[in-house]
Amino acid sequence: MFTFSSLQGALSESSASQSILELDGGIKVLVDVGWDESFDVAKLKELEKQVPTLSLILLTHATTNHIAAFAHCCKHFPLFTRIPVYATSPIIALGRTLLQDLYSSTPLAATTIPSSSLDEASYATQQSSDILLQAPTPEEIATYFSLIHPLKYSQPHQPLGSPFSPPLNGLTITAYNSGRTLGGTIWHIQHGLESIVYAVDWNQGRENVYAGAAWLGGAGGGGSEIIEQLRKPTALVCSSRGGEKTSIAGGRSKRDEQLLNKVKSCVARGGTVLIPIDSSARVLELAYLMDHAWRADTTTGEGHFKSAKLYLASRNIHSTMKYARSMLEWMDDSIVREFEAVVDGSRKVNGTADAAKSGKEAGPFDFKFLKLLDRQGQIDKVFGAGTEEDTPTSRVILASDSTLEWGFSKDVLRRIAQDPKNMVILTEYPSLASETQPSLARCLWTWWKDSQERAGDNVNGETKHEIEFINAKRQALEGNDLARYQQWLAQQRQLQTTLRSTGADALEAAGDVGDEASESESESEDSDNEQQGRALNVATTMGQASRKKAALTDEDLGINVLLKKKGVYDFDVKNKKGRDRMFPHPVRRKRGDDYGELIRPEDFLRAEERDDNDGQDLAQMGSDDQEKLGKKRKWDNAAGSAKNQGLGPSKRPNLTRSVTDDFEIAVSDGPVEDELDGIPDDLDETSMGPSKLVFTKETIAVNLEVEFIDLSGVHDKRSLHMLIPLIQPRKLVLIGGTGGETLTLASDCKKLLAEGSVSVYTPSIGVAIDASVDTNAWVVKLAPALVKQLKWQNVRGLSIATVTGQLLAVQRELAARQEEEAANKRLKTEDSEEHANVPPAKDIPTEPTLDILPTNMASATRSVAQPLHVGDLRLADLRKAMQQSGHTAEFRGEGTLLIDGSVVVRKTTAGRIDVESIGLPTDGGPATQLGGTFYAVKRTIYESLAVVAGA
Repeated sequence: MFTFSSLQGALSESSASQSILELDGGIKVLVDVGWDESFDVAKLKELEKQVPTLSLILLTHATTNHIAAFAHCCKHFPLFTRIPVYATSPIIALGRTLLQDLYSSTPLAATTIPSSSLDEASYATQQSSDILLQAPTPEEIATYFSLIHPLKYSQPHQPLGSPFSPPLNGLTITAYNSGRTLGGTIWHIQHGLESIVYAVDWNQGRENVYAGAAWLGGAGGGGSEIIEQLRKPTALVCSSRGGEKTSIAGGRSKRDEQLLNKVKSCVARGGTVLIPIDSSARVLELAYLMDHAWRADTTTGEGHFKSAKLYLASRNIHSTMKYARSMLEWMDDSIVREFEAVVDGSRKVNGTADAAKSGKEAGPFDFKFLKLLDRQGQIDKVFGAGTEEDTPTSRVILASDSTLEWGFSKDVLRRIAQDPKNMVILTEYPSLASETQPSLARCLWTWWKDSQERAGDNVNGETKHEIEFINAKRQALEGNDLARYQQWLAQQRQLQTTLRSTGADALEAAGDVGDEASESESESEDSDNEQQGRALNVATTMGQASRKKAALTDEDLGINVLLKKKGVYDFDVKNKKGRDRMFPHPVRRKRGDDYGELIRPEDFLRAEERDDNDGQDLAQMGSDDQEKLGKKRKWDNAAGSAKNQGLGPSKRPNLTRSVTDDFEIAVSDGPVEDELDGIPDDLDETSMGPSKLVFTKETIAVNLEVEFIDLSGVHDKRSLHMLIPLIQPRKLVLIGGTGGETLTLASDCKKLLAEGSVSVYTPSIGVAIDASVDTNAWVVKLAPALVKQLKWQNVRGLSIATVTGQLLAVQRELAARQEEEAANKRLKTEDSEEHANVPPAKDIPTEPTLDILPTNMASATRSVAQPLHVGDLRLADLRKAMQQSGHTAEFRGEGTLLIDGSVVVRKTTAGRIDVESIGLPTDGGPATQLGGTFYAVKRTIYESLAVVAGA
């Protein structure tokens, strides 16, 4: 059974993505935890209801549309952190920097407390209703992402389910490259007869940084057939975004040329170019493209960009680029070759003067012209520097976010909007999260679209409109608002304490507290039901806690009333199940892994090492602006003290800028250090206490030029029409696009695919569809005489046998009587003979039984049956077997094994094994024995497979 339902992103203008895949046995898989720029908590209500029933979570891309709500769910949804999450390493690293950038850039991401909850928790007079929830800190975000299990491409993995999940029964997940983003994933989910391929926002074409999707095999898809693992799935879940988009003639090179030509035209007239981008995924493609364009312009001497400064602005961009430099193996092969070309000693520190003078090439992401900005003061300095000079400097600024609703891109747009020399280049199709309040990027795109449709009227995209900037800022709570918030917070803590005592809180790890399901096998059935029942009632308990009573009733507390209520010393456990049967004492177990109990390194420190650690702890506890005797100073303290002494700004960057990273930030990022590096860090507003949202509106005239060049890297109409028929799915589910795109693609797919053989579904949000594989399966019983004739063969832990027989309809009572007679042949009584001769009743049910063939039919059937080989040969196993036999075997290229220098074994994407030989004899060694290398290879291949012949 396979049921699919979309929580967000189906037949919708919003690009957020959330999907639920329900498999046989009640297994629920959540794919993506996306959000849009509205950050509306109402769009997460359905997901919150599903949390107690989820088995695992899969992530596809490190973008806002696929991962933005992850930290919010971890912090505010009970049980969410106990659900196993799987993703590739780049998604984990870049997703962490994305959410840290998001929460530090806009208070809207923290979301507000619903007015109904505040009113029910407090009797105070209603004041402001825009009280913010506590946003996750950078340390908390790092903790949440450290819980994600990393996977590699093409690595089949059998995941572990959540504590409240039914058994997964051999569920297997495999990640494949989807292109478009670093670590982007096409998920293949195998469970029983169901083979599901979940592919959203993929890109088949190769780009400057990203390899193409793995549909056709290899990095960049160099094959001509769909790889075997992704071919003919029972269901294909595919995004329809871009289904009406035609591909650009000339491909990637033409697209890049169009972008650079637009930039050159604006730079030539002394304007500023703003390119809004995301801060983790597509930013790598654009940053690489722009920096290498500046390098090429300097090398050729054309001088188109000589007068322009290139900037990349995002609050966590240093960490993002640091991660990118450590993950080159996830990128296109051209990036790897470029890195290998400079790793032989010619590579210099990023942007140093010596490297620039020597003319030696830098690495792919060792930027020579691109300056990284991560502070508001740096933005102010960039725009303030031009007014001090006689001739203003042209600027090209890549800034997050692409929606222009948060981040530095919104501030830059406000600064350049009124000058007609300036330009904004949109690189993605802006989604529409709200009909009443579209994003700034959506407004600009609409104006550009209208100008393109009006032939000859303002065709160049120059706009003369007014746009309203809505700014959201934090403000500390005071008076009645603060009292209402404190009462609401006390109620939430009361609820969390109750949930923790019942064992349903996410703060207790599954390995620390024992549950009844593992304590006693004899009570497993009752315990499982009790555990799942409590998990399903968490959402109901949350609703009960929002009432005006701060404490729960005795019935809600259960046996915990012995701890929570004074004067209660007895509790009736009669007819109770689960935790209500014993005193509420959690059994804490030692944490361990496959190798035994976990070892804490701090327990085995030497005395001097322990003293060093204590000194470091004391240094961290000290004041940042006071240096005390006997305490170690940190770099930021040293820089601060030097500045206070009048020594000027320190050239050493602040190493505590991103304290949550797994490694320190590089000492130098970008070109030669200048006055921008000495600007102090911005204040961290996320650490502010209780606060509320305050909106300010500002109307600004927009006179700049707007252009749109699609660099989103999403599949187009040509890719969809070419690959979907090659994949040959039995069921096709289209999501992730507007209503027009989805319905148009569905109509095209019905024509491209075999008429009537493929079902195409276009579900809307919240609608569940049954996309199970169409199979007709029956249970067939084997007769005892047939079982004795089976000859079993073992292949990779599986037993295989061929069966040839005739199907008969045998009454169940007669079959049981025949088995009993066969087992008691020596005890023949008159009663048994009489019962054997009694004809069966007509109403006795029958069951299909496979019995041996009569003698006159066996010979004819045996001549018709064709032998076949069963099993999957791995070239690595063949190489090991040949080496153990004394042959030489080595890999030459992908999927090619060379043996003794004369025999080549290849494995195609369809699983076919081809053996080729040059036909020349060799001298000595095992190659000349028993018919030579060619026959030795064939014999080894046959030994690793099961030969199933006609019975």
